[in-house]
Amino acid sequence: MSELTSEQAYAAMVHFLEEFWKRTQSDGVGMLLSDLSLLLDGTPGDPAVVSDWQEAVEYALKGGKAGSLELR
Repeated sequence: MSELTSEQAYAAMVHFLEEFWKRTQSDGVGMLLSDLSLLLDGTPGDPAVVSDWQEAVEYALKGGKAGSLELR
């Protein structure tokens, strides 16, 4: 598997969530997709997701692992 740029990883994440939303019609996922959708100038609908995404990329680059949620 090849390495992804931050932009490619973002596109993959959004695509994954879009496909999940198509199957579930989850309101929460729909709202998240609205925030993540890119405007004509290439920025997300919610500017706050830029720093959230950068933080997530840094977490992954530093060896952070997925699935660290604590379910109760």
